[in-house]
Amino acid sequence: MRAGIAGYQGYSGAELVRLLAHHPQAEAVLLDHRLDSEAPPLPLGAKQPPRIPCTPQAVKAEGLAIVFLATPPEASMDLVPQMLEAGVRVVDLSGAFRLGDSDSYARWYKEKHSAPELLAEAVYGLPEQCRRRIAGARLIANPGCYPTAANLAIQPLVASGVIDRNAGIVCDAKSGVSGAGRKPTLKTSFGEVADNFSAYSILDHRHVPEILMVSGLEEAELSFTAHLLPIHRGILETIYFRARGVSSADELLAIYAQRYADEPFIRLYPPEALPDIRAVDRTNFCDIGVRFDAATGRGVVVSAIDNLVKGAAGQAIQNMNLALGFEETAGLL
Repeated sequence: MRAGIAGYQGYSGAELVRLLAHHPQAEAVLLDHRLDSEAPPLPLGAKQPPRIPCTPQAVKAEGLAIVFLATPPEASMDLVPQMLEAGVRVVDLSGAFRLGDSDSYARWYKEKHSAPELLAEAVYGLPEQCRRRIAGARLIANPGCYPTAANLAIQPLVASGVIDRNAGIVCDAKSGVSGAGRKPTLKTSFGEVADNFSAYSILDHRHVPEILMVSGLEEAELSFTAHLLPIHRGILETIYFRARGVSSADELLAIYAQRYADEPFIRLYPPEALPDIRAVDRTNFCDIGVRFDAATGRGVVVSAIDNLVKGAAGQAIQNMNLALGFEETAGLL
């Protein structure tokens, strides 16, 4: 099966190329969607995936079954209708089709949506929550990295009713610099990031509506703050809440164990241990650990992922596997 990758020069696109090279049933094809597209340099003797123009005609002629768009939202909004017209499935890694309506998109992304007719069709691609819908989808909106780590940690607790929602939930999230993409900016330059640690997009981060949409929380119940770590990749989120009806961390852990019993990419830690970024580096795992103080009802859950794998390219391949009927873990374990 041949899978096209537009945006292969970016961090997520390059990760797709790396992961698909080890997929037992898929072959990568590079799609040139910009005039300045240029294949990455390779050592002598290394095999370069084939390159074709990112046009409906070329995609159809080459017999691609699916196309990954590791492109900015504005590029995805332009390319998705063309790719669907060519008869291929699409996994979009941008935020263009994650939200359910154009008004929400305009509010959080600060621009008008140019393909609103496709928003209702797009399936949100968080397999642990939306697996049944993904299998038959033409258009899969790959989740953002922060919401992936947040929702996998928060949603089971909200659904079980153990969180005191009146007390609010605080999500303190930290990401490596690659989460901002490869396009150079002053804020993500080495001189600004090295030996530094900073918060950004306070109260209006564009990933907030994804967390609300999946977790079932209201905006007033969640405080989310993103921070930039002086590392290349990885996300760690520390989430604070008040619990009711439970008396130990083991009871909280049991909620996760029941919810994720058959999930191949969720790993739970015992109450005396917590995950960290190094443990998930270059993997498609989401690692979750919990702590709880029965005297005060304070609970803490720590969630860790690799933002370029489970937070982007790995999850996109997981979605491809589900959409095309492959083993869900193919190319990822």
